[in-house]
Amino acid sequence: MTQHKYLLNENQIPTQWYNIVPDLPAPPPPALHPGTREPAGPEDFAPLFPMELIKQEVSQDRYIDIPGGVLDIYKIWRPSPLFRAHRLEKLLDTPAKIFYKYEGVSPAGSHKPNTAVPQAFYNAQEGVRKLTTETGAGQWGSSLSFACAQFDLECEVWQVAASYRAKPYRKTMMEIWGATVHPSPSELTEYGQSLLAENPDHTGSLGIAISEAVAMAAPHDDVRYALGSVLNHVLMHQTIIGEEALLQMQMASETPDVLVGCTGGGSNFGGLSFPFLREKMKGNMNPTIRCVEPAACPSLTKGEYRYDFGDSAGMTPLMKLHTLGHSFVPDPIHAGGLRYHGMSPLVSHIYELGLVEAESIGQSECFNGALQFARTEGIVPAPEPTHAIAAAIREALRAKESGEETVILTALCGHGHLDLASYESFLAGQMIDHDLSESSIAEAMKTVPVV
Repeated sequence: MTQHKYLLNENQIPTQWYNIVPDLPAPPPPALHPGTREPAGPEDFAPLFPMELIKQEVSQDRYIDIPGGVLDIYKIWRPSPLFRAHRLEKLLDTPAKIFYKYEGVSPAGSHKPNTAVPQAFYNAQEGVRKLTTETGAGQWGSSLSFACAQFDLECEVWQVAASYRAKPYRKTMMEIWGATVHPSPSELTEYGQSLLAENPDHTGSLGIAISEAVAMAAPHDDVRYALGSVLNHVLMHQTIIGEEALLQMQMASETPDVLVGCTGGGSNFGGLSFPFLREKMKGNMNPTIRCVEPAACPSLTKGEYRYDFGDSAGMTPLMKLHTLGHSFVPDPIHAGGLRYHGMSPLVSHIYELGLVEAESIGQSECFNGALQFARTEGIVPAPEPTHAIAAAIREALRAKESGEETVILTALCGHGHLDLASYESFLAGQMIDHDLSESSIAEAMKTVPVV
């Protein structure tokens, strides 16, 4: 009998997160204080994060134990299933074997609770009253709202205005879990007010929303900020995806030849790929590992590798990353969770070391792939992982041409049940592929400080 899914038991949930930093051939560049340009210390992050997360951010330990209070909540949906996409393979008439790790089984419908839960846990342990955050499509905002509800924390979310207007039910989901949600830019911060004064219909960006959430957290002793991607500790929390996938691929008696993951800030990609990259560096396997980003916001493939702010207002420490410029506002594509001007410093560093590849794909090709996937595998993907699906289909078609039985692994990081307006636009022939303006990047790069 054909086996479609590979399931782990609850007692097989990994009990440690994997920190890839000690295994890299060169250490990643440090974050810098925005004023002094000197390496940032724990005290520079303390107004925003609890000390336990700051320790994880700079840790040299290869593995970090997952607290029991976090594992108890993980068990609501973890371990998540690994599927073999037999029906998609048949449609493509390919000898390739396509596997996908499905994170849409979480309460919020994405991979984001993997880090939202521990972030809420550590903040609650340190007596924090409220967390502020940004969100694009709403997957992160809804995940943090869910996590805060588990630990009796208040949650305040600034959602990128384009997504706030296009995805109203994400706001509803956040409010069900008790969060307060604002469109960004908003009238609640000076920075938001200045942007709205220039353009009352501003579409917003993740960088702008970060600035607003940080501004509302930093002045208060009992309020902290939570970030859903980009930082080292966030990517580390997500490695539970890859650790489970390693066990499940062993169950399938397969080793990936190609691993692809959608990449905006880097948490989904890092979560799946880092444990496999560890095994590759050990010589246990040799997959090609590829980041897949939107053509409208290609920070790895078109951005510059240099120090830049993580937010648009220039309030955060400077991080060395691939950036399109912190003032760059991407076009309002449907994959709102990938509309970030910069790539995770850790993913950027690994890319510079030549350990991973990158490509960008336009949203029309992504949604074409999503329809093929949904009509065969049955799951409607969120717009973000359609990039990984499109890349997996590209690989499967290459295998068809070569006749090679390529093993492809990807992560379907969330379902698209609250993104149906995006599919409606595509089915109606109204979706366009945004051509990235080199001049807009050049203009945004003028704001990047020289370090």
